[in-house]
Amino acid sequence: MKIPFTELKKILDKAKHVRITSPDTDLEFSIKDRKAIKCDGHRNIPDGEVFIAPVKKTVNGYISYSFPAIKSGKEVDGIKLKFKNGKVVKASATKNEKFLKEMINMDKGSCYIGEFGIGMNYGIKKFIKQILFDEKIGGTIHLALGMAYKEGGGKNESALHWDMIKDLRKKGELYIDGKLIQKNGKFTFKL
Repeated sequence: MKIPFTELKKILDKAKHVRITSPDTDLEFSIKDRKAIKCDGHRNIPDGEVFIAPVKKTVNGYISYSFPAIKSGKEVDGIKLKFKNGKVVKASATKNEKFLKEMINMDKGSCYIGEFGIGMNYGIKKFIKQILFDEKIGGTIHLALGMAYKEGGGKNESALHWDMIKDLRKKGELYIDGKLIQKNGKFTFKL
């Protein structure tokens, strides 16, 4: 299967709006005037993602993450976040909720999303608790609380950069500017 890194980058570079939905998630944000970065085998091996920085105060809605998020040796499971005007306004977890809230309140930027990534490595199928692999699982997306990468136009500053992964392979949809581009982890656009 040909992985559409270049095609997806072109779509994101022109786009203004992202929406992620599943039975337990409905989250949207702007990516207007941002540039996507494609990670297609030139560094950060194993590779396989395209990422972009959301416009800081545009994230609204709620998301439930599919896998534990691991930070500083602590595993936080069952994460649910609610956003209003970019900021986390409600956070819960079934395991290590106190730690989750501490990280969200680390500094002024840690409660905002700095990165939106789309996992595109369909050779990686299983979550193994190693973020360099897990964030690239084909059919997933990830959002990082905290610092944004400046090369894509992100502006959020924070000491935190914490990737959290949402599996869209079962009943998940990804919309760009109102157009469905991925359903159940598979791209819907033609190459």
